[in-house]
Amino acid sequence: MSPGSRNDSRPHEPTGPAERKSNLRLRGRLVQSLREFFIGRRYVEIETPCLISAPAPERYIDVIPANGRCLHPSPELCMKRLLSAGFSRIFQICKCFRKGERGDLHLPEFTLLEWYRTGIDYQDLMEECEALICFAAQSLGKGERILYLGKTIDLCRPWDRISVKEAFERYASVTMDQALSSGSFDQVLVEEIEAHLGATRPVFLYDYPAPLAALARVNPKDPTVAERFEIYLAGMEIANGFSELNDPREQRARFEKEQQERLAAGKATYPLPERFLESLADMPEAAGIALGVDRLAMFFCNAGRIDDVVSFTPEETREDLLDQKAGLR
Repeated sequence: MSPGSRNDSRPHEPTGPAERKSNLRLRGRLVQSLREFFIGRRYVEIETPCLISAPAPERYIDVIPANGRCLHPSPELCMKRLLSAGFSRIFQICKCFRKGERGDLHLPEFTLLEWYRTGIDYQDLMEECEALICFAAQSLGKGERILYLGKTIDLCRPWDRISVKEAFERYASVTMDQALSSGSFDQVLVEEIEAHLGATRPVFLYDYPAPLAALARVNPKDPTVAERFEIYLAGMEIANGFSELNDPREQRARFEKEQQERLAAGKATYPLPERFLESLADMPEAAGIALGVDRLAMFFCNAGRIDDVVSFTPEETREDLLDQKAGLR
């Protein structure tokens, strides 16, 4: 989900790798601080394959095919299989790949920090997210107040929390239920709500409608909502976390529904991840999250575009574009 354009408030934009030196140096220190945080909390850093046979079939995520398999859009399924195998605290920083994603906040090849911990739920995970980003800010010498695109964001804990239902009531022209029934939920969230989230301090947008649970557990006390949240900084979504669903039957039913919706939309369908589904019966209660490292680097670098915090954009590694620019074709 992308916030609206930031063109009017962007600082000077670097135009190539040489102009990005300071941002890339800061990004390197950021990644180092993320590792230090988790190692200090007794997490095990793991690696999972980038090349997989069956991704989670989510309606809005298209994978990049590779030799009869695909590049993973997230390490989520393999990491949860490790939870089922007995790991209790794991994290990974890795490249992920999604077809057709390109914009100020999107790349087809991007970097995710993903971590999972058993014995906690999404409320505990929110507190750990606060601790992580505050730790990174201190490690980078940034303090508790960060200047980002002309706005001062106060990282002082605890951060604000607002339910999805409340956010629609406060900022949207329709209710959450109306948006769901009309199929406009994502559009309303992006166009009417996101710009208000995290404007002066980080905010957790939590308790998503149950139909948008994805791989999250439904709240046992309120089955209309899923125990899922997203983190927003200055209108930019940087992470998506939840209490994990570990019921293989329910997860299979959700996957089959997503497959049907992809098929109805004329999109490619993928084989179900059977090994993952088989492992779910052995997975303990846990919570996990995917955090966009590129976007977090944007925040700490005061950068208006994701292009400004990566070594090379996709366009800078395409030789055909270079040939066209040189007039050779």
